[in-house]
Amino acid sequence: MQPTGLFSRTLALASVLAGASLTAYAASAGAKVDYTKEVRPILSENCYFCHGPDANHRKAGLRLDTKEDAFKELKDGGFAVVAGDPDKSKLLQRIVTHDEDDIMPPTKTGKKLTTEQVALIRNWIVQGAEWQGHWAYQTPKRSEAPEVKKKEWVRNAIDAFILARLEKEGISPSAPAHRAKLIRRLSFDLRGLPPTIAEGDAFVADTRPDAYEQLVERFLKSEQFGERMAQHWLDLARYADTNGYHIDNHRDMWKWREWVIEAFSKNMPFDQFTIEQLAGDLLPNPTISQKIATGFNRNGMHNFEGGADPDEYQTKYVVDRV
Repeated sequence: MQPTGLFSRTLALASVLAGASLTAYAASAGAKVDYTKEVRPILSENCYFCHGPDANHRKAGLRLDTKEDAFKELKDGGFAVVAGDPDKSKLLQRIVTHDEDDIMPPTKTGKKLTTEQVALIRNWIVQGAEWQGHWAYQTPKRSEAPEVKKKEWVRNAIDAFILARLEKEGISPSAPAHRAKLIRRLSFDLRGLPPTIAEGDAFVADTRPDAYEQLVERFLKSEQFGERMAQHWLDLARYADTNGYHIDNHRDMWKWREWVIEAFSKNMPFDQFTIEQLAGDLLPNPTISQKIATGFNRNGMHNFEGGADPDEYQTKYVVDRV
């Protein structure tokens, strides 16, 4: 005789958790579960294919990638997630059941949640099922600097975070770097180049209390700073002077490269930086600069081989830009 109802679900959950290491379960039970870092990745990996944004693959009308859908009443009654009540949350019930017809993810998918993952989802529900949207759409919040023992070592808020971790690991901070080493580190970070001998000598001899801050400002205003920062975007955006495929014909892209460098040098707002590259030519009365910015759309590899399928490669180009 198979156990049914609440007893069945409780027995199944107990069976699952019994297989988990006590250390892992105790840690997850005591700590606040972070939905974004711990729960969403589990759902994304195991559930979104059938219960995610793709309506063509969605099963049972259940969608788990948005809060509104994950918390609404299901077609057959009940709720996938009931904040604070794991026993009424069908999401958890289906994960821990022993019924081959009901278990999620389905056995045929080859996916199976670990005991630690089940514990995380259960504790998330018990703790109120707090939901955070995607980090990219959240308003940044300034974190409070942590308390540290060696307060005199801290010169700014970043130091406090670094020292807190060092103290947690029982590690003492390194001694301050010599000025000759400090300017070399800063120059490579901000300009991608070593300092000149004259710059090094001048900084070593500079006794002003704000000498380092003044050095940072000088480097930030240098042309090389824009080049250094632009380097990362040029790599990601596939900047190149050839087409990449087959014949690899030449193309001129250097004006777009100069636009990117100038954008970083002038500290252009990110939304403007993005919009002008995607659709600068579609803006009202676009400038020559905004049209040049759309060179971003031409950066990807382009295939001019005679046998290439234009539709296939058009899809590749769009996917790559996205």
